[in-house]
Order: sequence, then C-alpha cells, then structure tokens
Amino acid sequence: MEHALNIALPSSGRRVPCEQCPLRAMPHFRAFETQELKFVASFKTGELMADTGTTLLAEGANSAHMYTLLSGWAFRYKSLPDGRRQILNYMLPGDLLGLQGSIIGEMEHSVEALSPLVLCVFQRDRLDDLFSNHPGLAFDITWLASREERMLDDHLLSLGRRTAIERAAYLIAFLHQRAAAVGPDGSRTLHIPITQAHVADTLGLSIVHTNKTLRKLADRKLIRWLDRACEVLDVDGLMQIADWDGLPERKRPLI
Repeated sequence: MEHALNIALPSSGRRVPCEQCPLRAMPHFRAFETQELKFVASFKTGELMADTGTTLLAEGANSAHMYTLLSGWAFRYKSLPDGRRQILNYMLPGDLLGLQGSIIGEMEHSVEALSPLVLCVFQRDRLDDLFSNHPGLAFDITWLASREERMLDDHLLSLGRRTAIERAAYLIAFLHQRAAAVGPDGSRTLHIPITQAHVADTLGLSIVHTNKTLRKLADRKLIRWLDRACEVLDVDGLMQIADWDGLPERKRPLI
C-alpha cells in the first residue's frame, strides 16, 4: 500500500553563511583550510527547513541534492512492501545526507525528519569538482561514508547478538553520546527525540516488547521516558548493560 509523502523541497536563500556556520566553532569538527571553506561556500546553494515527519529523501527516487544537517534530528530507513520499516541509523548535526544518491543515482533508503530541521543544500552535479580539485574534502566524504559503515556494523552486531534490554541500552547510549558531542553543554538536559515506535523499528522488536524493555531501564533509574522523547539519567549504566565502550573520541569532518 502506497502512502503520500510530505517531501521537502530546497529553498534558494542562504540564512547561515558557511564562514559563520555554528558547527564550525564546535571542537568536535576539524577546521577547514581557507580554499576548502571558499569552495564549500560556493558549493552550498541554499538551505532547507523541514517539519517533523517530512520525507527528505525517498527510496527509489533520484535527488539533485545532498544535504548537511545544520540542526535537528533525522533517521534513515528501508521499508518492506507492506509498510514495515527498519530504521538503519540516525542523523545529527554535521551528518551528510544523500551521498548514496549522488554516487549511485537512485536512493536505496529513505530519510525522515525526526524533529524540525535546518539543512544546508548542495548540488550533487558539483561533486566531481570536489573530488578532482579538493582532495582533503574528498577524503572527508570517504571518511564519513566509512564512519557510517562502522556504525552499521555495530548496529548489526547489536541486533544479532544482544538481548532486548542490551539492545535498548546500546541504542540509547549511542544516541546520547552522539547528541552530546554536537548538543548543549552540561548545564542543559539533553532529550533524545524518539518515540517507542522508533525504538521498536530500530531494534526489530514489537511495540509491546519494546515498552516492557524500556520500562526495565526506567525502573533501574537509567532513563526517563517522556511523551515523545527520552531523557538519559545514567549513560554509564546503559553502557555497562550493553557492554559497550562508546564511540571513539576524535575530530571529524564537516562538509
């Protein structure tokens, strides 16, 4: 059964110049060389704003654009013909969207906004220029693709070998660690904007099983479940349950 998609279209206006990008000031991201910054500023054609639930990229479609997430959350997923979906990964500020479509031509997954978003828009037909004339940026894109593969390896290991409570603990700790690197400082509470349906579609569990599993984590005072968000109370406790050491701390590229 086909569903109508609320698909966002790029705007042409630039509200945040690359030279003043708030992400560039974060210690999590590597600094651009002068020529790299100049190219990326010309590579960017505008910005896109999208509401929660908007489809940014659709499986099977072609897109003339790539995006860098400037603010907000999104998720990648694949669907079966009957509408069941598997969430593959989550996107946070600084992540690159649409590279697969730019290289292969047709998207093999969909991307949906998990919260209100602002994205930087890039023309995919200038990707050849980037690879030909800016080897540092070309390496950055390769690095980002490799990082995504590594995260998917970890997710597959979790789905295949961890118990339900270990899977849930891993997922929430993983999202918390990623969000903490690009989110507010420790003076503000960090909320992960996911529902129990998102958790179920990520972990391959039923809603009932997911609810029982998350309740166990809440009973241990590790998380607090809100209406459409999760507050992490003890990330170290979650990591201990999942037997997960966390993501490596290193500077990462930003396109």
